[in-house]
Amino acid sequence: MPVPETPLLTVDIVIELHAHPRTPIVLIARRNPPHGWALPGGFVDKGETLEQAAVREAREETGLEVKLVALLGCYSDPQRDARGHTVSAVFVGEAGGVPQAADDAADVRLCYADDPLEDLVFDHARIVADYRRYRATGTRPLLQPDPRDAL
Repeated sequence: MPVPETPLLTVDIVIELHAHPRTPIVLIARRNPPHGWALPGGFVDKGETLEQAAVREAREETGLEVKLVALLGCYSDPQRDARGHTVSAVFVGEAGGVPQAADDAADVRLCYADDPLEDLVFDHARIVADYRRYRATGTRPLLQPDPRDAL
């Protein structure tokens, strides 16, 4: 039986740093193309759950031990990653401590609620905007609009 060709599965994590008074989130500077600022995340390894992958990627890229608190949503626009079609499960997690860039991260920075989002790669500006709405209203994005509907 042939194996179906499907999108690659990834995770991204919005890490809230609760030790800070304004509860910033953590962004990483990508070491590999496409270069730019992004949420921590990466590919799910065979044999691990989405949750395990999210915690592992957060630890590998920021050195933080993250407790996942919510599934923000799934992002599946075929154009979200120029390297190929990926689908990402995006989690909200919380951590304490000081993030340190490691693995695929060349640097880290904190992002606050009033920071602009223009310099984020992939669809991460949209994800952070959805996260901000979630924190402001308590509602998560249930469905992502089909980009073909805009045509």
